[in-house]
Amino acid sequence: MSRYSGVMRIIFIRHGQTDSNTGHLLDTGFPGAPLNDIGLAQAAGLPARLANEPIQAVMTSDITRARQTGQPLADSRGLDMVTDPGVREIYAGDWDMRPDWGDYINVITSWHTDLSRSMPHGDSGTGFFERFDAAVASLVQYDCAAVVSHGGALRTWLAVRGGLQLDDDPRWMLSNTDTVVVDGAPGRWKVLRWADQVMA
Repeated sequence: MSRYSGVMRIIFIRHGQTDSNTGHLLDTGFPGAPLNDIGLAQAAGLPARLANEPIQAVMTSDITRARQTGQPLADSRGLDMVTDPGVREIYAGDWDMRPDWGDYINVITSWHTDLSRSMPHGDSGTGFFERFDAAVASLVQYDCAAVVSHGGALRTWLAVRGGLQLDDDPRWMLSNTDTVVVDGAPGRWKVLRWADQVMA
């Protein structure tokens, strides 16, 4: 039996800082920008920050910054890191690398009621949730897993699958290497902690 009373725990982690982040660029494609020096230091600090979590698996998206973020954590546990494109960032298509995120956010927001909408030559709501759900479901054999993904993908998936009403309040932002802890199983996830906030 799982130490979490029959459910599993996933620690979702936003990747470390890149120059695209500091330039406020909508960098959503593959392979994406690598971590900058600050991002590498953030990744190196993850093992100590998560030392008390009994992590049995580390999954990252296959985008460069996510793999670089997860590798120190996997190495510290003696684990083979798994890369899965299912937890990639929501691809902006023709809007990729724009400094203006307005259209991108409007489409993502619409997915709460209409998953058929899509980015131009990019992700649709249906496609995004199918791939992210499948990647998460592949981890159910573990009691505790870490998943390194991306800000837009995490906020979108966690809002819908965790039953959260996210708004523009800064408390719902995810800074580089912020974590979100959830317990549950596919179809019944509960968010326990969002960055520094303990959820009711």
